[in-house]
Amino acid sequence: MPLHKGAFVARALCRRGRPFVALEEMSTSRQREDMSDVLQNYPSGGGDNPAPPPSRSALDAEAVKAAYRRWANVYDVVFGGISRFGRLRAVEAVNGLPGTDVLEVGVGTGLALPHYRPEKQITGIDLSADMLAKARERVQRDKLTNVNGLLEMDAEDTKFDDASFDIAVAMFVASVVPHPRQLLRELKRVVRPGGYILFVNHFLAPGGVRGAVEHALGRASHSLGWHPDFAMQSLLPDEDIRRAYIQPVPPLGLFTLVTLENLPA
Repeated sequence: MPLHKGAFVARALCRRGRPFVALEEMSTSRQREDMSDVLQNYPSGGGDNPAPPPSRSALDAEAVKAAYRRWANVYDVVFGGISRFGRLRAVEAVNGLPGTDVLEVGVGTGLALPHYRPEKQITGIDLSADMLAKARERVQRDKLTNVNGLLEMDAEDTKFDDASFDIAVAMFVASVVPHPRQLLRELKRVVRPGGYILFVNHFLAPGGVRGAVEHALGRASHSLGWHPDFAMQSLLPDEDIRRAYIQPVPPLGLFTLVTLENLPA
């Protein structure tokens, strides 16, 4: 029987002597109850074909490249602070999981790279050559010997062999790629059975003021380079949501960390 992700991650982190917040100690039923209030309000067509969230406009690869070309020189200053909690929580989870070969999808300017444990061997990919140039500068400056490669590659269609990695982590990427379900399928392909796939991302609030603002900002997706109105079910089918370990990330739960075991086909 597969070990539940929440229990596994919590135990892995505790074995390393690092206390984890109460969210990681919740029971499976409690986690699902907390998330059900949010997820039950998302539109869904069921199975692998949920209805798309209301105002989500398509982003193609060229739109993403153009947006991040504009952001590359100021990304760390503008977004580094607000994304820090989600990024560090994702790396902490990766560090506590078994396996050494890690794929970081959407490595960007390499903000997460210095925080991996030395035994983790990191391969980073990104669609933006401008962001990767910044990441390579960081690797050289910080002498990060456990970074094996930084490659310009489409996350929806990588060139890696099947089962190449123990872990794949996608930070703030799911709401950027044109086809989130294809991203998920590709990560399931390149991660070995029994390995882990992690996403940290902002997901659409189901209602209220924040939901209204996110819907309104959705019209600016091409300029922003990401989707403020991105629903979790645009990425994960219902069966994956039910078995995933889902954590709101402090402060304010603006981002969410999702840990999913890659089950054998």
